[in-house]
Amino acid sequence: MGVIAIVFVLAMAIGIPIAFVLGASSLYYFVVLGNIPLSMIGQKMFSGIDNYVLLAIPFFILAGELMNRSKITDALISFSNILVGRIPGALAQVNIVASVFFAGITGSGVADTAALGSILIPAMEKEGYTAEYATAVTCASSVIGPIIPPSVVMVIYSMATGESVGALFAAGYIPGLAIALSLMILTFVYAKKFNHPRRTEKIPFKKVVFTLRKSIVGLMCPVVLVAGIFSGVFTPTEAAVVSCLYAILAGVFILKTMTWKDVFESFKGAAVASSITLMVIAMANLFGQVLTIERIPTLVANFMLSVTTNKYVFLLMINVFLLFMGMIMDPGASVLILAPILLPIAIQLGIQPLHFALVMLVNLNIGLSTPPVGTCLYAAAPISGLSIEKISKAIMPFIGVELIALMLLTYIPTLTLFVPRLLGYIY
Repeated sequence: MGVIAIVFVLAMAIGIPIAFVLGASSLYYFVVLGNIPLSMIGQKMFSGIDNYVLLAIPFFILAGELMNRSKITDALISFSNILVGRIPGALAQVNIVASVFFAGITGSGVADTAALGSILIPAMEKEGYTAEYATAVTCASSVIGPIIPPSVVMVIYSMATGESVGALFAAGYIPGLAIALSLMILTFVYAKKFNHPRRTEKIPFKKVVFTLRKSIVGLMCPVVLVAGIFSGVFTPTEAAVVSCLYAILAGVFILKTMTWKDVFESFKGAAVASSITLMVIAMANLFGQVLTIERIPTLVANFMLSVTTNKYVFLLMINVFLLFMGMIMDPGASVLILAPILLPIAIQLGIQPLHFALVMLVNLNIGLSTPPVGTCLYAAAPISGLSIEKISKAIMPFIGVELIALMLLTYIPTLTLFVPRLLGYIY
C-alpha cells in the first residue's frame, strides 16, 4: 500500500483528475501486485454505479441546469433583496440568503458560485465592495448548496453507507442554516467596520408583490420536493425526476424564459457533468476494492481506537482529518473512500450514524471553498478576474466562522438530529 499511496499522491500532485488518479492507482495494484483477473475491473466499475439511488444524481444536476437557464436565479436574488436588503452589508447578505434558496434547487456548490457569482460579484463591486470581498462571500456561501437538500453528495453518501437519503436530507437543514447564519453575522460585523452600503429606501408594496410573484415559482420547487419526499408521495430518486419536470414546466410554460433549445442544451450540460460524477464513483468503487483486499478499514479502525476510545476526542480528530481531505480531494470521492471506513468506528464509539454523516459532509463541503483544490474558488476566479491566491486570502475569515458552526454541529448532536427525529426517521 506504500507504493499505491506514492502513485496516488504523485498523480494528484501533477494535476490528474481525481477519477483517473483512483483508476490509475487501482490499475497499478491489480496489474503489478494483485492476483485478481483484469476482467474483474470492468465488473467492479459497473457495479459501483449500478444502483437505483444514483439515478438521482443526473436528474438533480439536470434540474439545476434547467433552473439556471430559466433565469429563476434573478428572481431569487430580487426576493432575497426584499428580505435582507436593509441589513448592513446588504448585497453581501443577499448573496448568502440567495445561496440558501438556490441550495434548495440545485444542491451544488459550484453551480451556486457560477450562477449567483456572475450576477452578484459585479453588482457588489459596483456598490463599492472590493472584488476580493465580493468573491469571498460568494464562494463561502456556496458551501451551503450541498448541505441544504437536495444534495448530490448526500445521495453519494447514501449509496456508500446505506443511510436513508430522506434522513440525510432532513438532517441537512439546520446545519445549512447554521452556516448561513454564521456568515451573515460576520458580514454584519464587516459592514459595521467598513461602513458597507445598504438599501435605505422602502420598496413599494406593488413591487414586493410583483417580485414575490416572479420568485414564487423558484421558491416552490424545494417545497414540492420536500413535501413529496417527507410525505412518502415519491422517493428522493423520483423527486429528482419531478424537479426536472417542474423546471421545464416553469421555464417553458409559466415564466416563458426558456426555449426548447435551452432545454436541449441543459440535457447536454447535465450529461457531461453527470458523466464526471459517475466516473468518479466507478473508479472509487474500484479503489475501495483495493482497500478491502489490503484490510485498510480494519487497520485504520485499530489505529484510531488505539489512540482514543473517547467519542469527543475521536470527533475532533475526524474534523481535523476531514478538513484536510476536503482541501485536497473532491467531496464525492472522499465520501466514497472514507465513509465505509470511518462510519463503523463512529458507531462503535456510540456516535449516532446520521449525526456522523452530517459532520463528515459539512467538513468535506467546506473544502469546496478551501485552497488548494476548492472547486468553488476556481469557478469564481474567471468571474472576478482575481487569482486563486487573492481569493484564498480573502475567504479565510469566512472559513473561520464556518468552522465555528461546524464545531457546534459536531458537539451538539441535537442541532443535526432535531428535524429527522421530528419527521420520524430516528427515535
